[in-house]
Amino acid sequence: MANKEFFTYKGKPLVRCGDELYYGSMEERFVIRMQIKSKKTVGDLEIADKVAIQLMCTDPDLSPRKQLIKASEKNGLFLAIDIADIWLERALSNKL
Repeated sequence: MANKEFFTYKGKPLVRCGDELYYGSMEERFVIRMQIKSKKTVGDLEIADKVAIQLMCTDPDLSPRKQLIKASEKNGLFLAIDIADIWLERALSNKL
């Protein structure tokens, strides 16, 4: 079985499944979940318009409600991923 490599952003895995993206490693204490809520067409491309961002704890012993640490919604994927990177860096360095 081949070892599957993930796309990365600023050195962290960025995995997409449909309209959901996960940023960070599930082996770390925190990960970011981004959901594309709406899209718009620019020229002949469909791009993310509204993106929900959630900072989540990866502890499987916590209830889903307690796993959610922080949430927001941003316009556009680029702004969302920039905020996600800041949140994740702070969370992993214990500066929440």
